[in-house]
Order: sequence, then structure tokens, then C-alpha cells
Amino acid sequence: MAVSIQGQTAVITGASRGIGRAAALVLAKAGCNIAATARNAEELAALVAECAALGVRAKAYPADATEAPAVYAVRDQVLADFGQVDILVNNAGVARYATLVEHTIEDYDWMMNTNMRSTFLFSHAFVPSMIARKSGNVVVVSSQAGVNGFPNEAVYCATKHAQVGFATALDGELRPHGIKVSIIAPGGVRTTFAFGTGRTEAMPALQEMIEAEDVAEAILFAVQMPPKSRVLLIGMRPMSEKLYGGA
Repeated sequence: MAVSIQGQTAVITGASRGIGRAAALVLAKAGCNIAATARNAEELAALVAECAALGVRAKAYPADATEAPAVYAVRDQVLADFGQVDILVNNAGVARYATLVEHTIEDYDWMMNTNMRSTFLFSHAFVPSMIARKSGNVVVVSSQAGVNGFPNEAVYCATKHAQVGFATALDGELRPHGIKVSIIAPGGVRTTFAFGTGRTEAMPALQEMIEAEDVAEAILFAVQMPPKSRVLLIGMRPMSEKLYGGA
């Protein structure tokens, strides 16, 4: 039976659009207060207004998730504003789809820093207060590229595999403290993700992809687990995309 998260507080990274935005709204509908962070202040402001209209507390924290001083400043302000954080959704992410030889070192740094460094920084910032309270949920939004290897996605896959390894190790560290760690691993999601770096708005496959709200519901499912159970990994894939076997 799902437990209530009403009155809890969630920090969501990459919250200005896509999965992060959808997650903020789904959690807000469940009564969770929202601390939304991303680089786009204007989009964050619109999001928190929508969340507040649902009857919860919501606040925007514009910041670069790859910069340590900015992340720790967000932590300090969020804890001052909300008192505690019950849910951390590590969602910030980027991708460039290309062959290995087409990638630059700058591409690698951009993806690894945004996808993995941000996950480390926000976890490093917020987990200690969860340990002190002996409770909390850490959700890592990875990808099917974090549990499989796909051609023309080698660098992106590396960043997402890193997230999965980090999360599974963290589960072992944090479970004794009563903290649950969950991985959400969707396939293609119909958002603006990777537009201009491998995807286009006009690509036909986009219409067949998973909706961001579907992924958000998986996040909600993970954080509503009863006290004695935890979700380790939710793998998702559009009906139009094969993964193993069949057509």
C-alpha cells in the first residue's frame, strides 16, 4: 500500500522542463512541497507557481548543478526555507548522440559533469541530513542507456552507467540508515531532451516515446513505498522500441 508523502519536501534537479518538471507537478499533486532547481530561472518560476496553485509550498532555486559552491548554497537555502528534505530527485541530464570519433573532449566533460557530477554533488549535499534523521528517499533518474549499451551513445551510456553504479553502491551505504535509493531508467521520453544534439522536434520517433508524466508517476511510485520495502530499479521502454528479443 502506498504511503502518503503529503507535507514532505522534495528537491528536484533539472526541474525547469521535461521529466523534472513533470515530477515536480506529480509530487505536488500528492501533497509534497517542492524545491525546484535548474539553470533557467524564468521556467522555474512558472513551475513553482503551478505547484503552489496545487496547495503546496514551492520555491525556485536557480543554479548550475555542476558547480559545487552553487549546489551547497542551494542546500543551505532549502534547509533554511523548508527545515528538512525528505526526497531528492537527481534528474538533471543532457545528451549528445554521436559516434565516438564524432565526440569532442568538451562533449564528454559536458555530459559527465551534468549527468554524474550533479548527481554526486546533490547527493553529497543532502544525504547527510537524511542520515541524521534516519529517513529519506534518493531517486536517480538514469536511463536504459545506464543498463544497456547503445551504438552512437557510448559517452552518454558511460555517464548513465556511472549513475547506476553510484546509486547501487549508495543503496548499500544508506539502507542501514533507513534511506531508500531508487533508480528510474526510461527509454526514449517525449521531451525537448537532446534537441540540437542528436534529436529534432520533427523526428517521427518522438511521437511514440514515453511521456514525461509516465516517468514522473514511476518516481512517485518509488517514493511511496511502505516502510519495509524499497524500489531498486524501474526500467521503462516505449512500446515502439525493442530492447531484447522480438520485433
